[in-house]
Amino acid sequence: MTTEATAEQAQQALLEEFEMFDNWMDRYQYIIDMGKQLPPFPEEWKTPERKIQGCQSNVWIHHRREGEALHFDAVSDAAIVSGLIAVLMRIYNDRPPAEIRATSPHFLQDLGLDKHLSPTRSNGLHAMLAKIYEVAESEAA
Repeated sequence: MTTEATAEQAQQALLEEFEMFDNWMDRYQYIIDMGKQLPPFPEEWKTPERKIQGCQSNVWIHHRREGEALHFDAVSDAAIVSGLIAVLMRIYNDRPPAEIRATSPHFLQDLGLDKHLSPTRSNGLHAMLAKIYEVAESEAA
């Protein structure tokens, strides 16, 4: 369950957490450590329909409606990508579709992720984000 009341507050809290690190190696390690905290992802959810295209690594995202909110589960076979999933889940998980759609991912620029990820990792991050927005769009209809 998300701890911050809004996705914007979650982005701000994430930025504040990253400010305590002096260099990008520490930030990468923190992202990887976040990924290690992801909940288990059942093997039966690893289907072609849930696999994210455009990622260098294997990534699957499963979603379900829980009341007014969308709950996402995701997994990757790469440590850094699992961490990026955890970052996205921190901001977008367990939020109403309208809030997800209205939340710009400014944290990507604010954290410097757009400059410090390889182009293929950045493409994968944007593919995961696009899937989250796509689900929110379809669930809002």
